[in-house]
Amino acid sequence: MSTHPTPKISRTPAFPLVWVVPLLAVVVGLWMGLRELHDRGPEITVEFADGSGLEAGKTTLEYHGVVAGMVKAVELRKDLKGVAVHVQLRKIAAPLANGGGLFWVVHPEIGFSGVHGLDTLVSGPHLAVRPGNGPPTKWFRGLDKIPPPEVSSHGRTFILKSDMLGSLSSGSPVMYRQLNVGQVEATRLSDDSTSVLIRIHIDAPYVDLVRTSSRFWNAGGISFKISLLGAQLKDSSLESLFSGGVAFATPDKPPLAPAAAEGAQFDLASDAEKEWTKWAPRIPIKSSETGPQRPGKGSLIPDLLKR
Repeated sequence: MSTHPTPKISRTPAFPLVWVVPLLAVVVGLWMGLRELHDRGPEITVEFADGSGLEAGKTTLEYHGVVAGMVKAVELRKDLKGVAVHVQLRKIAAPLANGGGLFWVVHPEIGFSGVHGLDTLVSGPHLAVRPGNGPPTKWFRGLDKIPPPEVSSHGRTFILKSDMLGSLSSGSPVMYRQLNVGQVEATRLSDDSTSVLIRIHIDAPYVDLVRTSSRFWNAGGISFKISLLGAQLKDSSLESLFSGGVAFATPDKPPLAPAAAEGAQFDLASDAEKEWTKWAPRIPIKSSETGPQRPGKGSLIPDLLKR
């Protein structure tokens, strides 16, 4: 006769499996919360004249295409003259809170200055920033439009004088033989309002291409002329065709004129004369590592951004 083993009765209470998933959710939530606190940087406030399209928890602050912060709240200012946007920066992006930083809203824009922010057609507007060098601060005044592009501290700056601005704007290219060698920095009316002053910056390797005898003309937009000799279409690069641009040339008849000094002023013609586009002087260019430095605030060039 066989005997069955005596069953063992455990006195330890069994853990209900139904609690496994909730406990894992709590652990993951705590881990994500601690990670969020660890990565959190300073909170800043940026004031804008208008907050259209900005949403808390959705609108991001981006720098070089990387998310550097998130909008926490958008509210009216107490004086009702704008909106205050509260932005939580990531810890790694804390230097963006330095004084002097520039903040603006990126919207889709198509104009003479080019095409900007087309990605926001799907994702919505986002904030962009250009860092400053001042001490850390928590308050900034936002810009109403994209700021002029940054230019290198190397190179040389010149002033062009024109009757009309045309399609030129900050960021428009400056070209030599259809090669981009600089850009337009700023534009404004002359002090007597009879002309337009255009400040351009030539990159360091190409500064010696600009001579005292150089000729500048507006190379942007589309120009179609009909005369007894036939029709003529302005020969422009694709970039300048849509965003506007300046071109220049230097006479090739010896002796070669001296290089133009910082802040030299030239007239800007509406079109190039036929002989200008045929000039091809031999002018050595410098490497980008050895270009002359641009003078500081004490230079003789007038600041076109200030009146």
